[in-house]
Amino acid sequence: MGSENSSITTERHDDDENVALIFGVTGLVGREIVKMLAMSNKPKWTIYGVARKPEISSMTKMYSFISCDLLNASETKHKLSPLQDIVSHVFWVTWSGEYPLDSDECCVQNRTMLANALDAILPNAKRLKHFSLQTGMKHYVSLVGETLSRGGEGSSVWYYSEECPRKSSGKNFYYVLEDLLKEKISGDSVVWSVQRPGLLMGSSTRTLYNFMGSLCVYGAMCKYLNLPFVFGGTRECWEECYIDGSDSNLVAEQHIFAATSGRVLDKGEAFNAINGVRFTWKEIWPEIGRKLGVQVNEESMFDEGFSFEREMGERKHVWEEILLKENLVQTEVGDLANWVFMDVLFRCPFKLLGRRDKVDKFGFKRKYRTLDSILYWIDVMRDEKLIPL
Repeated sequence: MGSENSSITTERHDDDENVALIFGVTGLVGREIVKMLAMSNKPKWTIYGVARKPEISSMTKMYSFISCDLLNASETKHKLSPLQDIVSHVFWVTWSGEYPLDSDECCVQNRTMLANALDAILPNAKRLKHFSLQTGMKHYVSLVGETLSRGGEGSSVWYYSEECPRKSSGKNFYYVLEDLLKEKISGDSVVWSVQRPGLLMGSSTRTLYNFMGSLCVYGAMCKYLNLPFVFGGTRECWEECYIDGSDSNLVAEQHIFAATSGRVLDKGEAFNAINGVRFTWKEIWPEIGRKLGVQVNEESMFDEGFSFEREMGERKHVWEEILLKENLVQTEVGDLANWVFMDVLFRCPFKLLGRRDKVDKFGFKRKYRTLDSILYWIDVMRDEKLIPL
């Protein structure tokens, strides 16, 4: 999807032409920001995308790709500083998951990446208008040091608004990134905002917590081995509204809305970026199974004792057989699926549901049904030959 540039050449741009710099361009949301900007004619966009590695399958040349290790300050300055006087909009949709969440190391590493990028592009950023930061709904919870209560039926404690205070327990690199932007971006000419998605749904081979990739690889293996397509998790996660889905198309569009609509004028405005329609896994699981062409027994599709890591983790050879049989793009299981993530997701000890009143009031009212999102992305991944028909 990108053409790789080892050395960046820049051109003079008209004042009405936008130049986007997307960090995490190969990820779930980064890919969709590229597509939306590339299709825009008014104004015209020039697009640069940054990631450590290019996509496994590059389909078209929509942007200039910059391979860059953002943890390396000298490399980041060398590769990105030529863009500082032309970039008008920055989209930060990347992060490092090398260390556990809520750890000092995770905070330090992600702060270093953003600091290096800012040091490279801010000194002469005379055209920069907006910096859109992506974090997530985990902004509202801590994984340590507190009792996680599910509350009672209908309790509003589950529905987090952007005004909820930060958690004092544990560490959260989201807070670190917001504080760094507040420190570095001064003056009146540049606005920065924050988008906070829930469970992201999209297509990428460069995403650590890839729900759609995990779901589709699981479904493909179940179909190939003639295994039942079961939900392995807690009964609460199965039967109750537990998390918000966030379609990558919606999140990308919200990034662009925040950056270009002219309605976000104050620095640090934060917005939940969620589909907006509640769901339970119990109500949508049968339809997902039918879409994937697997066995769905509605009487036994919930299995609290099932572990994705235990049942699927040793079946890499099965995926290799599927790739060969179906003539798919060559990927490793780990390029698409994260079994540990699936086990954690379906056994989450707390509900993570948000409100979207604020972004609605700002004028962004796009909503998605999460089942529709899942079915759509299955089709996309099939079209990209990442998963079998």
